[in-house]
Amino acid sequence: MANENRVLKVLRIRQVTDRTGLSRSAIYDRLNPRSPRYDSTFPRPMKLGLSAVGWLEDSINEWIESRFVV
Repeated sequence: MANENRVLKVLRIRQVTDRTGLSRSAIYDRLNPRSPRYDSTFPRPMKLGLSAVGWLEDSINEWIESRFVV
């Protein structure tokens, strides 16, 4: 029932860099399987238009939380 009121928010690259503390190039390195900094757990962006992408806020928050070592 709580999910009915849930609002999905899409973050653009600038907001993702602010949230993660990673640069734009570091984010795309984490998405590139050929990069030595590739991170298969980093959330994939979704297409918003012809040349626009965004990330779901929840997926970015979950990734950040997964980085904490308890």
